Amino acid sequence: MTRSPRTIAAANGIGRDAAFGAVAPPLHLASSYTFAGFERPRTYDYSRAGNPTRDLLADTLAQLEGGAGAVVVATGMAAVDLVLSRLGPQDGVVAPHDCYGGTHRLIAARAAKGQFKAAFVDQGDAAALEAALAARPKLVLVETPSNPLMRVVDIAAVAAAAKAAGADVAVDNTFLSPALQQPLALGADFVVHSTTKYLNGHSDVVGGAVIAARSEDAAALAAWANITGVTGAPFDAYQTLRGLRTLFPRIERQQQSAAAVASFLARHPQVAAVHYPGLPSHAGHALAKAQQRGFGAMLSFEIAGGTPAVRRFVEAVRVFTLAESLGGIESLVAHPATMTHVGMGAEARRIAGITDALLRLSIGLEDERDLVEDLAQALGQAEEAGDR
Repeated sequence: MTRSPRTIAAANGIGRDAAFGAVAPPLHLASSYTFAGFERPRTYDYSRAGNPTRDLLADTLAQLEGGAGAVVVATGMAAVDLVLSRLGPQDGVVAPHDCYGGTHRLIAARAAKGQFKAAFVDQGDAAALEAALAARPKLVLVETPSNPLMRVVDIAAVAAAAKAAGADVAVDNTFLSPALQQPLALGADFVVHSTTKYLNGHSDVVGGAVIAARSEDAAALAAWANITGVTGAPFDAYQTLRGLRTLFPRIERQQQSAAAVASFLARHPQVAAVHYPGLPSHAGHALAKAQQRGFGAMLSFEIAGGTPAVRRFVEAVRVFTLAESLGGIESLVAHPATMTHVGMGAEARRIAGITDALLRLSIGLEDERDLVEDLAQALGQAEEAGDR
């Protein structure tokens, strides 16, 4: 029987406790496990190498993404690093020029140590991507929609071009989750998640995961995660799985509110630009509609009035909270240039198009009318600040 992703998220592992018949999967906190006897190890021996709770989360994520296996690690950055660990000093990675600031910082730092070669490329520019692939990289890292400018990349087209050049493709699917996008079905070899975000959805745990299309790749990544000790903690996996149960209803409600917020911002005179693929005016709208099952709940916009207006706006919001991260039940506002992407440096931000006037919104589960009203009053105060 083929189960829908909704059913997998809600019910994978439910009612399978062989010890006591618990409906909810139990939390296994043990760090070590007994051997049945001399040279007779059981399924689990040490929790860094394998843990029932973490393995259930990995299995659920692999099923949701349509992969052969998954590895659950301590953070989203550890997940990106795990994929990068496949590269050697003579190998190259082609990364987005406008990727998440932490990803940009990690790749630049690893490349500076000579662990691989890196090229940051506008993957929406076919000529630029073709030139980068001519160098025969081993990996192409895709982030779509991009953080924070919400640019959409054609996963199938990039995957086809990358494979022709002998490269694997890894897609960061954090912004949409498998509820709205399945990169492996479009030709990707790996999917990366910060499980901290939509998968957990409650802003109370940090984690990451890599899902592989091929079982041998999943096994190799799991072995390396054990060697380096980056596997996730059992309690974190338990919390993430608990949050994952409500992924579909959460993200559906959140993207409904995001559409209303984006529409409001697009009409506001204090807003210079809105970046949300759900808007027909967005350059990637048609592509997003084709390769996604929804437009998600992340958006960004540029406010008129420069830094003084930004400062007044973030100080004026009452329903939104000024904080990093995203994908939780609460609505957040972030200023990428001084928060999430500050580590990129000013020149890299300029090349990516991340201006000092850009604000990123993560839409939560509050009433959309309250969200719009909060933005309206904060924009009003920002405009007053600009008039002074």
